Amino acid sequence: MASSSKANLAEQDEGEEAEEIEHFNDFTLASSWERFISEIEATCRQWLADGPKRLLEKGAVHLDSSDNIYKVKSELKNAAKIYSMEYYFEISGNGKIADWNCTLHDLQLCFGVKEFLVISPQSASGVVLDAPEATKLLSAVSIALANCSSLWPAFVPVHDPSRKAFIGIQNMGTIFTRRFEADRIGSQVPIKFMHLEGLYELFVSKFAYCMSDHSMHLFRVHLLMKLTYQTLSNDEDNYDDIQEADTENAESETSPGCGNPNRKHWDDDCPWNEWYSAEDPVMRFDLVVTWSEKVVESSLEMAEMENASPHEAEKWILAPNLYPNLDSSKGDRIGFASQLHLLVNALEMSFEAPFIEDFVSVENPGSDNLESTMVIPPPTVLDRVLKDLFLEDPQLPDFAKDEHKSSRAIKGAPVESLFAQFCLHSLWFGNCNIRAIAVLWIEFVQEIRWHWEESQPLPKIPANGSIDLATCLINQKLQMLAICIGKKRELNEEFEDCIGTKDDASANMEEVNKVGDESSSFHARSQAFDEKRDSLLTPEGFNGSKTVESKFSANAQDVHSADKSTLDSIRRGSAGPVGSMKLLKLCQSLHAPFTQSAPLMTEDMHEERLRAIETFGFSFNFSAQLERETLSSDMSAFKAANPGAVFEDFIRWYSPRDWENDESEAKGPSTDLTEGMNVDWPPQGRLSRGMSESGNFWRKIWDEAPILPASEQKPLLDPNREGEKILHYLETMQPHQLLEQMVCSAFRASADTLNQTNYGSLKEMDTKMDQLYLTMASTLRPLQVNLLSNTSDTIEDLQRLCVVFEHVEKLLILAASLHRRFRQVPRISEAIFSNYYNFYLPTMGIGLADVDTQKEFDMKLQLSQNERQVVSNMFTPPTANQSWRKVLSMGNHLNGHEPILREIIFSMHDNASDNHYASSSHRDYQQDTETYRMYTCGTSNDLQVALSIISYD
Repeated sequence: MASSSKANLAEQDEGEEAEEIEHFNDFTLASSWERFISEIEATCRQWLADGPKRLLEKGAVHLDSSDNIYKVKSELKNAAKIYSMEYYFEISGNGKIADWNCTLHDLQLCFGVKEFLVISPQSASGVVLDAPEATKLLSAVSIALANCSSLWPAFVPVHDPSRKAFIGIQNMGTIFTRRFEADRIGSQVPIKFMHLEGLYELFVSKFAYCMSDHSMHLFRVHLLMKLTYQTLSNDEDNYDDIQEADTENAESETSPGCGNPNRKHWDDDCPWNEWYSAEDPVMRFDLVVTWSEKVVESSLEMAEMENASPHEAEKWILAPNLYPNLDSSKGDRIGFASQLHLLVNALEMSFEAPFIEDFVSVENPGSDNLESTMVIPPPTVLDRVLKDLFLEDPQLPDFAKDEHKSSRAIKGAPVESLFAQFCLHSLWFGNCNIRAIAVLWIEFVQEIRWHWEESQPLPKIPANGSIDLATCLINQKLQMLAICIGKKRELNEEFEDCIGTKDDASANMEEVNKVGDESSSFHARSQAFDEKRDSLLTPEGFNGSKTVESKFSANAQDVHSADKSTLDSIRRGSAGPVGSMKLLKLCQSLHAPFTQSAPLMTEDMHEERLRAIETFGFSFNFSAQLERETLSSDMSAFKAANPGAVFEDFIRWYSPRDWENDESEAKGPSTDLTEGMNVDWPPQGRLSRGMSESGNFWRKIWDEAPILPASEQKPLLDPNREGEKILHYLETMQPHQLLEQMVCSAFRASADTLNQTNYGSLKEMDTKMDQLYLTMASTLRPLQVNLLSNTSDTIEDLQRLCVVFEHVEKLLILAASLHRRFRQVPRISEAIFSNYYNFYLPTMGIGLADVDTQKEFDMKLQLSQNERQVVSNMFTPPTANQSWRKVLSMGNHLNGHEPILREIIFSMHDNASDNHYASSSHRDYQQDTETYRMYTCGTSNDLQVALSIISYD
């Protein structure tokens, strides 16, 4: 029993000893506060051991305000409160922090530190409101950093968050300790602190405690100053001009003779202003003016510096402020791109009805599918658009002016043409919905029919007798209709002249009979007509081969001076002899006749002829059938100009390749046909095999062709028939055919309009415009060959094209805005645009998606001396109505503008060896130390002050 009891006691003692070991208390960390310091120390040691590169791998967060600053975060708990400790560091850069580096953190700028800690409570305010708690928290961090042998400064946010107040401490070694304090006055800044003199005395008071009048004593204070000026934004400038305009209007009412020109918008002289007014992408400019470091010894020098001109500063730095939505592709800007997108939507809907009238008629079964938002503008708007379209201009515009080199690769209408103007008006008519387009097109065609029926010339279409096959089909039809109207007017004028001269012809009949017989009288009239046409015709106008044209000569020496024969007396419609060529049956010169021009054809007419050739094959007879009217006209004119000529003579002149010569005929003409001296006649040769075949269609036409000069023939182009065919095409074309040509013409006209913008020599903009035209040409090609269907992927490609167009349009408007501001110093506009182009480039080419980027465009451009005056002129002197500028409380005015922000760094330097707090072992420490530093930032309404003081502990 005794042994067992002893064993039990031994086991009990061992259990109690084990229990005491398990519950061992470390009295070095007895309090929660000490454990809190230990936790801070452990975190800091880990960050020190990792270093910047390792911290980046662990997920350090990059600050948006800087390209080089990152932070890591750790949560700490003390009693019932949780604190957040953040470590801010840079991944590169050595040496001193630059004083005015725009990418600095606020605490770096205020206190001149590089890497630092911020510890704050995790609360709604994020600041420590209790002063003892803030002091205790800062002490804990300071102890932990000292244990780590770290020189990081630590800050604690205090007071109200709006004050941006901090307290901080930094262990700088065995000698120095640096303390920080920052606070802000948000309103009612004392007048004294609005001036440099008062700020200087505030700084001096931090170390000159025993001096009551700082202005009477000299202190070597180092000073750096930075002033920020800001141009008026567009809204502010507009408000001032409106107020000024109201005042001038009130004065002009009493003086009717005084004109009052209204203020112009910034883009009034830009080519797109006819269609929309663009918002100036440049909101304002910030001008940062910095002075080099100065040593100031009295407050009087500060007063003189406040009156100094900004032109005396060392550096001028210009910073453009662009509108935030400039780099957005969400379609919230009104321009050509936004309206072209609506036009593409209208094209997609155009396949829902076979006729354009179906989109207007309420009886259309598919009208319920039309959205209620597709409103039609009132009749007054429609009338205004039609008047603008059909306004007669006595001078036709230059259709090739300022045309891009790749513009004709897009099969649309020229920007100044009637159909292109219709397309541009359609973009803004009723918000470019399909119903509004249908209404406008119907009225447009009716107006064209009125011009046709009244024989009135079509505006904005040249009636020069040519059709541009490189344009869209509607533009070709309108060109041909303009020619038909011109021909119709000529016929009407000739008919009226005929009626007006009927009585005169009866009275002069006896005189006509005395002149000669009917043939000679007819010859006289024809000769008069020929003389009238001679001044208008050139050898290039003849319908012959190049060989014949080269042989043609109208030299007077070729005209025989001898008496004309009977055949010559009835020659009509001759343009002159063709070299030395002679007729086969008569020893007479072969004359080239005046012929009618070949009938004009549009692209669809050419395609119809090509399809016929593909169907029936090519042969002489079939070709002659296609050209029957033209061939018969030319044969009739040839017969009239060459009486007695045979079919072989016509072939020798009209188609020399179908005549095979035995010998050369180029021996020169005879000098006297009546004597028959050395005349090489008749010509030796024969028809080609194709032309000599029996039943040749050309010979059949020759036999049937009457002897008539071109002036007496029926015109090859029947203006009445062709005009009605064109109007029928315009009135009955399908909606999708209309919209396809409208899309092509609208894109081309919009791009050509923007291409007229003057933006200087910006190479990036030139490149983007070239790329835009090439992209449009490739994307619009399916519309040009009628390959589009309602299920085609082309609609999606067109929507992507609208996005690309929007990007280029935004860049071009920015380029124009910069160029007009810095026309005299193009380096500024080129530098700003190039920088923004590189910033904006990742956003371009993204198709229908949008890139949501939080990064804002930030650029600082240092100005040279010769550029300062141009920038200074942007700060226009205040007018009498701008009363808000009259109360100026700060100095250093620039054309009457005070700085919106003034930043100053005061500093006082001392040598550590001269201080009595320094130990004897550190007497040889000769480093010049910044013992006092004060950063001030403010305006007339607020003032922020940050002070750092080094003490010798």
